[in-house]
Amino acid sequence: MTSKERFDRTVNHQQPNQMVVDFGSTSVTGIHVQSIENLRKYYGLENKPVRVTDPYQMLGEVDQELIEIMGVDVVAARGRKNGFGFYNHEPFMEYLTNWGQTVLVTEGFRTTRDEKGDTLIFPEGDTSSRPSGRMPQNGYFFDAIIRQEPVEEDKLDPKDNLEEFGLVSGSDLEYWNVTTQKARATGKAVIAGLGGTALGDIAHIPGIKLKKPKGIRDITEWYMSILMRPDYIRAIFDRQSEIAVENFSRLHQVIGDKVDAVYICGTDFGTQDSTFFAPEQFDDLWLPYYKRINDWVHTYTNWKTFKHSCGAVEPFMSRFIAAGFDIINPVQVSARGMDPVLLKKKYGKDLVFWGGGIDTQKTLPYSTPEAVREEVLRLCDIFAKDGGFVFNTVHNIQANVPVENIVAMINAVKEFNGQKF
Repeated sequence: MTSKERFDRTVNHQQPNQMVVDFGSTSVTGIHVQSIENLRKYYGLENKPVRVTDPYQMLGEVDQELIEIMGVDVVAARGRKNGFGFYNHEPFMEYLTNWGQTVLVTEGFRTTRDEKGDTLIFPEGDTSSRPSGRMPQNGYFFDAIIRQEPVEEDKLDPKDNLEEFGLVSGSDLEYWNVTTQKARATGKAVIAGLGGTALGDIAHIPGIKLKKPKGIRDITEWYMSILMRPDYIRAIFDRQSEIAVENFSRLHQVIGDKVDAVYICGTDFGTQDSTFFAPEQFDDLWLPYYKRINDWVHTYTNWKTFKHSCGAVEPFMSRFIAAGFDIINPVQVSARGMDPVLLKKKYGKDLVFWGGGIDTQKTLPYSTPEAVREEVLRLCDIFAKDGGFVFNTVHNIQANVPVENIVAMINAVKEFNGQKF
């Protein structure tokens, strides 16, 4: 089977000839640039700067050499711009990180240092604007800078929280036509983050791509608004999902079946030990609008829809299904109630588990290579039966993870798939 054929069987809950593998196709299944550089050194590949694909999290490109070595089956069709709102493709320039690694970034990746030595980055790469991201001096990725204007209740307008969600442009349509065509030509399965469908995703609420964000942009204020201003939130989601469906309609005319899955939303509904919201709040504020988007996708396309939510989200699994999601990620098996045997048995016929292949909080960064191997084989044995499982870690592989452990994970995946390593 080809990677595409394996993926098609997997997402339709049929047993493929091998387990499908993803490293780097989305912003929540990626690898930090430092760990990619360490992998390249381990495998004796050319010593060259790693391209930054996601500046916010400092994720790096899993290039063709690593795709072949790691046995990757899924590739990304990436957007024209990144989370900070600047062009995310060639030409590239070298950039020295605060941990001493030289990486490749785009021209819009312009930074300054503050008096504490923290690195500041700017919306649209415009250094005359207030910075929207901060990387601590000893950090490895950016945090959003909250630029909340004073909240005046009588002046709140849902349109202010919709500033970044507009109709797709003609140039964007042409871009997506070309980039999805290139991704499809690889012979791999293709996932795209088409944008505009993140309903209340905390990564986007601060508006890091906007020079002067308006509305509710403080994360704490946003969470409070779910209880205090539900009509305001509902109005945002209603209009945002309308725009998203119209954009999907336009995009599908040029993309067609050149993508296999679309990343819909990364809103987290769980913490390590509990949920962020009551399931009933999900039913009220999110479910109708997720369903509007997913129903359109399933009516008019062959795409599968991808939902990311960290944490203890077992109480939401049936609701994700009711909302029409096909895929759940990252399957945080270390969180309360996220027992892999239970998840597979109870939800495995309806949801594809994309992730959950190894714990990234303790096992991958802090255990031994043998412990990594054992956990990977155990979890793959649970999740991969009868399809419905794409191997990936529980969220991104961070910096400072021992390369021997990453290689042990890769080798264990190959072992499970009956491949030599």
